[in-house]
Amino acid sequence: MTKADLVEATYEKVGSSKKDVAEVVDSVFETIRTSLENGDKVKISGFGNFTIRHKRERRGRNPQTGQEIMIGERTVMTFKASQILKDIVNSNS
Repeated sequence: MTKADLVEATYEKVGSSKKDVAEVVDSVFETIRTSLENGDKVKISGFGNFTIRHKRERRGRNPQTGQEIMIGERTVMTFKASQILKDIVNSNS
């Protein structure tokens, strides 16, 4: 599903103009993005949690050559689905 698909599906349920729905979707994504940039946790009840983790530098291996390399420190975003979402997804498979 793309952002355009999300806008279309929301438009069909809400009935507002597509332009208004697109602005709301953009606003929601921007709020989530800003919160994550600030290091805040984003918890959407019934959906899941977005969090930021800091990974320290570590030793790795180039899979083609087998040579050891250092993988730099970095920040990653993680998502953990809520149990409600997991149950819904698993009941439909």
